[in-house]
Amino acid sequence: MPRPAKDGEFARADALAGLAREVEGLRRAVDPLREVGGRVEDLARLVGQLADALAAVTARPGPTPAPSWLMAPTDPAAVERVLGELCAWLHAVYLRYPDAAASLPECWLWHPDVVEELVWLMHAWCAAYQGKQASVALAGDWHDRQRPGVVRRIRATAGSCSWERHQTRPEWDQRLRGAVAVPGVDAVASIAGWWAARRDDPAPEPTPAPVGGNGAHPR
Repeated sequence: MPRPAKDGEFARADALAGLAREVEGLRRAVDPLREVGGRVEDLARLVGQLADALAAVTARPGPTPAPSWLMAPTDPAAVERVLGELCAWLHAVYLRYPDAAASLPECWLWHPDVVEELVWLMHAWCAAYQGKQASVALAGDWHDRQRPGVVRRIRATAGSCSWERHQTRPEWDQRLRGAVAVPGVDAVASIAGWWAARRDDPAPEPTPAPVGGNGAHPR
């Protein structure tokens, strides 16, 4: 779980303070020499650029998007860090709410949709309580809308799941098999041509599904 403050942040603050002192020292050294011209003007311009850079570094950044578990990198170490942070946050915050604890199945790690919900909810909590733009309004939205919505969806999709349902015994074969195939994907070219050039005309009719297929697609 992200911590309120990190050693790197303190080091960054010290570095910025040092840079500010250097900029001020350069400015004092340059001011008496401005009439010399030429190279001194270049030095003055450099001091101005350093000052602008300092202002840019210390400026408050905008909102940070939440990472997606479904689009996580393929680096196992990076993925493990995400899960480590998430587990720490679940223990410290999420599972303190009785409805959340009651609806989170023991096999939640085997449900990518559940992990995705929890990852973004964790980052929404961090933005509300620890971010640069943290506010009472964001915290209220987290409590009133975001957290109850995630709890409701997890209960509906995985709340009744268990370790046993993920076993390989025939009567309990509930193993997840990855993402579902996109229906109608063979019709992408046909629909693209219609929507790009003839969208005011009737859409192309779907062709009958092949025997044993899982659906029809437009020709």
